[in-house]
Amino acid sequence: MSGSRVMLKRLASTVTIKPTPSKAHHHGPLPSSSFPSGYLLTGLHAGVKKVAGVPDLGVIVSTSEHPTAAAACFTRNAFKAAPVLVSEEILKDNRGRARAIVVNSGCANAVTGRQGMDDAWAMVKETDALLPPSMHKFKHETLVMSTGVIGQNLPISKIVTGIRSQAPNLSAETRTLDTDFSAWERAAKAFMTTDTFPKLRSRVFTINGVEYRMAGMDKGAGMIHPDMGPAGTSFPAVKQLHATLLGCILTDAAVSPRSLQTALTYAVDRSFNSISVDGDMSTNDTIVVLANGAAASTDGAQVKEIDEETDKAGYEIFKQELTDFAIDLAKLVVRDGEGATKFVTVTVKGAPTYKDAHAIASRISTSALVKTALYGEDANWGRILAATGSVPLTPSTPTSTPPIIDPSKVNVTFVPSDGTSSLPVLINGEPEKVDEVRAKEILSLEDFEIVVELGLSGDGEARYWTCDFSYEYVRINGDYRS
Repeated sequence: MSGSRVMLKRLASTVTIKPTPSKAHHHGPLPSSSFPSGYLLTGLHAGVKKVAGVPDLGVIVSTSEHPTAAAACFTRNAFKAAPVLVSEEILKDNRGRARAIVVNSGCANAVTGRQGMDDAWAMVKETDALLPPSMHKFKHETLVMSTGVIGQNLPISKIVTGIRSQAPNLSAETRTLDTDFSAWERAAKAFMTTDTFPKLRSRVFTINGVEYRMAGMDKGAGMIHPDMGPAGTSFPAVKQLHATLLGCILTDAAVSPRSLQTALTYAVDRSFNSISVDGDMSTNDTIVVLANGAAASTDGAQVKEIDEETDKAGYEIFKQELTDFAIDLAKLVVRDGEGATKFVTVTVKGAPTYKDAHAIASRISTSALVKTALYGEDANWGRILAATGSVPLTPSTPTSTPPIIDPSKVNVTFVPSDGTSSLPVLINGEPEKVDEVRAKEILSLEDFEIVVELGLSGDGEARYWTCDFSYEYVRINGDYRS
């Protein structure tokens, strides 16, 4: 018996372990009419995962006649996985254009040396080969993603065979890759590792009188604390290694590559970079957006691309739609956090800047002491304050003194999701006489919010979405490789 199982068995003899609630209700059929036009996709079992029939390989192709714009945000982890490095290179060489995505689950292809790079390129080249010659505008048209165990090589021959098996489905004469909900669902399932449900959403929106569609999928349940940015961005800190957040968003709007990247960077900062399950960043975190213009209006034969300089109003609408959609997808990851029983919004207000508010919300959301108290349904607001006060604020200029939090101006409130009254636990630095019964009622809900008001000059406000730490999280991660 593994160490984690022995520990949990001992715990079970002394405490009552709450069962992890089912998350299946977060997934259901979506109308096929809500999915963007001009995409073919599927998910299949290639043999990466040990269980037969479980999807572990996804292929997504844009079939639009218009060149497809592509943008991505990648992990800033120093140990960037091979598929991250390969996709970064392709986006750079193509100046923000790509037409296909291939993803495998079950193996991250991270920290795998030269062989890992060769395998990632093999996935790209095999998927490129599926595309008709008329679609080839660049040397490589495919972005690649992988997720799963770190430090192991891909069973690349099985993956190559799986990709090649889709060739008949993409030929002009016998094209059979689906475009309806079932195809999107299969592709979403191919992303999954310890996820308990496929994470898939879609929406319809209008810009300049033209109706567009957007759909996307992501995965992630453990090792979730992304810090992603455009290709080539990094920082030197070495993070702990484990699973991954992956996602792709597809739209039939036409957006210029530069504006697609700036919109995605903005959206990711306020969505995927604002979630945490366990505070650990992956080597593989990747979010990709494709915009193929299949539903765009034309000026004669020329498709009009939404651009931040030539159509600022249209761009702002698209940026907000993308941000709201990314938030919806990001929240699904937290809801499916490994062993999670709570979905908690942490809101920080009254900070000097958004950056300061975001940093404090992040610190609260990653505090093991806060997260274990959430699992125990204990309104231990002192832990929230300790996390809040540990974050240094940013000076307004390089030579100025950084702001300091005044404890006498800080408020902390627990806000239930059921519409009943909130529970202040700290007002202007003075502790309230907490109704512990009421506190237990709020913290026993699946969803609630923690609001921290700093009372500093400035309108910096940020939200983070997090979950609790449970015994089940220890079990899953203690046995992850087996």
